[in-house]
Amino acid sequence: MRRQSSVLLFVLATFLVGAALSAQNGGQIIRLDPALDALISPNVQIEKVADGFGFLEGPVWVHASSPGFLIFSDIPANVIDKWNPQDGKVSVFLGKSGFAGADPGDAGYQLNNGHAVVTLYGSNGITLDKEGRVTYCQHGDRAVMRLEKDRKRTVLVDRYEGKRLNSPNDLVYKSDGSLYFTDPPYGLRKLAEDPKKELPFSGVYRLANGKLALVNKDFGAPNGLAFSPDEKYLYVDDSATKMYWRFDVQPDGTLANKTLLIDMSSSKEAGVPDGMKIDLNGNIYGAGPGGVWVLTPDGKHLGTIRPPENPANLAWGDADAKTLYFTAVTGLYRLRVNVPGIRP
Repeated sequence: MRRQSSVLLFVLATFLVGAALSAQNGGQIIRLDPALDALISPNVQIEKVADGFGFLEGPVWVHASSPGFLIFSDIPANVIDKWNPQDGKVSVFLGKSGFAGADPGDAGYQLNNGHAVVTLYGSNGITLDKEGRVTYCQHGDRAVMRLEKDRKRTVLVDRYEGKRLNSPNDLVYKSDGSLYFTDPPYGLRKLAEDPKKELPFSGVYRLANGKLALVNKDFGAPNGLAFSPDEKYLYVDDSATKMYWRFDVQPDGTLANKTLLIDMSSSKEAGVPDGMKIDLNGNIYGAGPGGVWVLTPDGKHLGTIRPPENPANLAWGDADAKTLYFTAVTGLYRLRVNVPGIRP
């Protein structure tokens, strides 16, 4: 357990060092293969659309009505914010999104975001269900929640076999309505060694018909996850080992045949695997060392998108789902691409 905590501490430190280095160098796109030009045109630029946040995560484009808008978690602020594309303004979409109490006490891991020490006790990953309801992960309250149409909040799950979850991190719905999510210990003050940690592992779960099932626990710190366009595969990355994995999704929703997609651990760049998204052709855009890695469905590294800060997560936005929005430490960025993405 001590070794795992040391690894997680190193991972978080590496992420923040990368944020500082990238901020000095400015945003850029590293092209490793000519095939990247078909996905990201050579003349496009990374644009900052908002900044001044504590630590951003979990963006999702709400597209039920035109023109739509982006929501995302500011974890230290314990809010889900809303960015309006019409005027570029940011407002609070949901308060107390990760911790409902008055005093978080020792909830949430603490780190320096490059400007100040912040506490990660708010919400993290966000998605939408078939009805357009916002579903989100909580660090402080260690649960997966759903925001109903009347703004009431429903706890979807907070325990596995009677024990509290670590701190749900990211999540994705399958088309049949089942929900998959990762549960690393990043919302715990002392990570894997925190005395409040009740489960001896960091798992990947499936919630279907009100029943929670552990579908894999062979991870150091499972983080981002996404389905292939045909939902035959589920991709899951591990922040602790810096690897992306692919699973076969079985008819009953379980996972099989864990296969290494790409090992990023040899990269000298700062940063770790985190959030990921898939385009309609099955290409993977996933956080990793040095920025967002663009991968083919079989794991070939085509290039890396490097905003001025290391991204933690991303979302397909705008009416055509051809704009990538990045939540990157204290700033929100975007980039136009050529192939639309899969979004909830």
